[in-house]
Amino acid sequence: MARLVLKFGGTSVADVARIKHAAAKVAREVAAGHQVVVVVSAMAGVTNALVDYCRSTAEQADPAECDAVVASGEQVTSGLMAIALQALGLKARSFQGWQIPLVSDDSHGKARIDRIDAERVTAALAQGVVPVVAGFQGVTPDQRITTLGRGGSDTSAVALAAAVQADRCDIYTDVDGVYTTDPRLTDRAQKLPRVTFEEMLELASQGAKVLMTRSVELAMRYHVPVQVLSSFEEAIGSDLPGTLLADEETNMENRPVTGIAYSRDEAQITLRRVPDKPGIAAALFGPLARANINVDMIVQNISADGTTDLTFTVAKGDLARALHTLESAKADIGFTTLSSDSDVAKVSVIGVGMRSHAGVAATMFKTLSERGINIRVISTSEIKISVLIDAATTELAVRALHTAYGLDAAA
Repeated sequence: MARLVLKFGGTSVADVARIKHAAAKVAREVAAGHQVVVVVSAMAGVTNALVDYCRSTAEQADPAECDAVVASGEQVTSGLMAIALQALGLKARSFQGWQIPLVSDDSHGKARIDRIDAERVTAALAQGVVPVVAGFQGVTPDQRITTLGRGGSDTSAVALAAAVQADRCDIYTDVDGVYTTDPRLTDRAQKLPRVTFEEMLELASQGAKVLMTRSVELAMRYHVPVQVLSSFEEAIGSDLPGTLLADEETNMENRPVTGIAYSRDEAQITLRRVPDKPGIAAALFGPLARANINVDMIVQNISADGTTDLTFTVAKGDLARALHTLESAKADIGFTTLSSDSDVAKVSVIGVGMRSHAGVAATMFKTLSERGINIRVISTSEIKISVLIDAATTELAVRALHTAYGLDAAA
């Protein structure tokens, strides 16, 4: 008998029919002898509607009250899922975040988990009850409801799996696993049977939409195996091979590249003729940090005349604020001109095998050069190489790199 956490995303519980379909999967796992905890998102579209209600009521609505409203989406789904399980003859009850409790900080709208007291959930399991937990929710020490931000239900599921010492956390979604690249860009993308936590963390942070980075970070920290599955397949988690996220194995280094990720949510900023002297980087990036603007790729070109050109990227949604912040700090930074371009994309090759294989970067640069694709910025980590290119060449770059690294499925 295994202890499993099954998480169902918004498309998997989009309406009552899909909730019943998901409940049937849970029932089959219980029938197989497993202890099961269920975590649910709000029904598809509900969270956005609730956010719109708050904004329509007041432009500057109290974030704490907004969380009280927005968290109700998961409350509805958890109750409906418990009812569906009871209709199948199972003992089930819903738990809200505050009832567990899942204790978070007070950063409303993007709260972080401090701790989970899993005693009530494990007690329910011991009594043969299926706990159905509302994902995305937390509670502050002073009993205010919080929401966990983007990917919050996945984060709830992985954190709960760690707290109850689950053998695995199955994430049911509208895709059947993690692929070598976006299947919408090439029909030669292959589903990966296994990915390391590190690789998935890089894939998620570089644009892959299957899982958010927070849930992967938690899984890696607490060594929780996570399986990504399609809720629309008829088989259940123990029968259907999705993609398993787990700790690294030695033979994984046999492949230099695991996947190709891309993101069109990038904008490039360039400052020209910045004085090349100590403290300039702090004067430039300090104001951006205080404005809560994350900087990603950075390249510096030093001139012989004592100035430097600095190019870096920010999220496209932060571009206007970033430009305003830099203009306000112009006297301290001392740049001559400031320019930007949002018509760019970041393409990344990722794989733990890069640690032990030479020539990965050379292959990337040669492949892009042969297709006439110009590289604007380059950044690297131990298992990732990213380049910034013109957005119009994104699909060509992804397909060419996918072929160059031998990731294409057999024709």
